[in-house]
Amino acid sequence: MHPIKMTPAYRYGEMTPWGGSALRDVFHKDIPDERTGESLEVSVLPGLESRAADGRTLTQILQEGGQDVRGTDVGEEFPLLLKLISARERLSVQVHPDDAYARQHEGGKLGKTEAWVILHCKPDAQLIYGIRPGVTKEDLRAACAAGGKAVEDCLRRLPVKPGDVVYIPAGMVHAIGEDILLLEIQQSSDVTYRFWDWGRLDANGNPRALHVEKGLDVVDVSLQLEPCQGERVRATGGERIRYIQDKNFVLERLKVKGSMPLEVMPRRFRLLTALCDGYLTEEGFALRFRPGESIFIPASAGRIKLECEGDLLLCSPGEACAR
Repeated sequence: MHPIKMTPAYRYGEMTPWGGSALRDVFHKDIPDERTGESLEVSVLPGLESRAADGRTLTQILQEGGQDVRGTDVGEEFPLLLKLISARERLSVQVHPDDAYARQHEGGKLGKTEAWVILHCKPDAQLIYGIRPGVTKEDLRAACAAGGKAVEDCLRRLPVKPGDVVYIPAGMVHAIGEDILLLEIQQSSDVTYRFWDWGRLDANGNPRALHVEKGLDVVDVSLQLEPCQGERVRATGGERIRYIQDKNFVLERLKVKGSMPLEVMPRRFRLLTALCDGYLTEEGFALRFRPGESIFIPASAGRIKLECEGDLLLCSPGEACAR
């Protein structure tokens, strides 16, 4: 099978009250409204599935192609979800469970470990990235009961700039700050536990639901991480930077100077997101890409070359995806 350029699904409006217009302004996407927070580039979430140009959903493509699409090392449960996220306002303070907790308490779903690549942001942009050193789980429990400033005083803030990569394992408290556009690679899960939503109210004066008890069940207050530096490796036609290689996914940046070949990988599919204009070619097949577009590379794809001058982000399943 040849690589497939994916058409995203969107979360917008009341689903993402913090969303904005950056997906259109930066990447020229046909967003549904001015509060579009998420472009689900590669997704099998029910009701939010990405599609090929011929209208087939990714689920249909996977059913039709089987291991030729997924790869021999990937089980039938599709393991990854790739998004672009546009935050005009800051997101809720949240945490995600691991696989064991989600399967027991969320109807057999996957847990959610994820990573972010900052693409655009204002000069003083910040993330919530963990809990301040010294804050215990009981301190956090008491702060959640008090709400407001008590919760905010427990949070660790991390300044970020374009190009930064942060890894967010299950159990780590986090939130995207305002005026940030990023790529997110995550396990294919929609399980989120909100601790705090900054006192935000909807049009009817109602706050968003919080999930404090489940959040406290899964939070790991000891997680104190820093942005990923990555391992730089010279490659034909440029450079590869491997940021993350965990059990769930691999995340790399490809810095292409002209023409970069990609190795054949019959054991696993790959997900490619362009940050520049260019072409993907494969044995008589050519696919043009533009910034912000994502391409699904089936495991059965042949020898691929990337023809461009610029960067692309490449994701693939980790070792735990053979379910």
